[in-house]
Amino acid sequence: MTAKNSFRMLAASCIAAVLVFGSATTLPAQNVVVMVNGEPITNYDIDQRSKLTQLSSRATPSRQQVLDELINEKVKIKEGKKFGIDPSAADIDAAFASMGSRMRMSSEQLEKTLENQGIRPDTLKRRIRAEMVWSNLVRGRFKSSMMVSEQDVRAALGESEAQAGENFEYQMQPVVLIVPRSAPNASREARFKEAEALRGRVQSCADANTIFKAMPNAAIRSMVIKTSAEIPQSLREILDKTPVGHLTAPEVTKQGVEMVALCSRKPSTADTPKKREIREKMTAEKFEKKSKEYLQEVRKAAMIEYR
Repeated sequence: MTAKNSFRMLAASCIAAVLVFGSATTLPAQNVVVMVNGEPITNYDIDQRSKLTQLSSRATPSRQQVLDELINEKVKIKEGKKFGIDPSAADIDAAFASMGSRMRMSSEQLEKTLENQGIRPDTLKRRIRAEMVWSNLVRGRFKSSMMVSEQDVRAALGESEAQAGENFEYQMQPVVLIVPRSAPNASREARFKEAEALRGRVQSCADANTIFKAMPNAAIRSMVIKTSAEIPQSLREILDKTPVGHLTAPEVTKQGVEMVALCSRKPSTADTPKKREIREKMTAEKFEKKSKEYLQEVRKAAMIEYR
């Protein structure tokens, strides 16, 4: 064998070694730290996730915290696949773009922001995938056990608060006795007295429509349907004191003298803002509890091999 051929063989061997094992400078970062169900987690993965966590939370996690997070994500994704939950690349990209939009950035700008911090966009996308899989899996498998009943909400509020926060649906028709802005105060006072007299005549919304549609310089508007959570507390108090079918007390406004014909007031199953807050909090607590229990279960069944 000539010296020239020997040199060529040596060079080819070196290139092959670099392709298989990586360069001497990048090898330590790629060292496998743990195998999870046959999939590796490397030093590079840990370094990337550490940077991402520092960027998103402004806190520096311990190496073990980061490693546990990565292990959890591996077992979550594997468990999701068992039940057919496997988001596509398009799903992940859409979630990534949505995250950027909430930060007022395009996908490209978010990617550039991450890269400027030494973080590959795929690092964030892998975390997004795991969160999507696990959320859908837990909510899908344990939906019934995470339901929060009306009784649960009332118990959390306390009976007095629950009663005070009872929700109604109101059907009403605003009416107005028109008074020009340039009219003297005497005209407004006269129309105010007229409105007070009309309150005694109106016993239903049908009465209100008949009277106000035939009356000059008056108007009755279309039916409005609102729940307690959708109207100001001051108006709700007035409506609750008004008998159904009657008019509320007159009020002088820029348009003239206005009242509301209360056509219906009935209990509503829609949540008040306070009840909605309580319900969402209790649902989140149930999800968190079930999520932890389920994660412990699937992690115990996983093959985790530290190197």
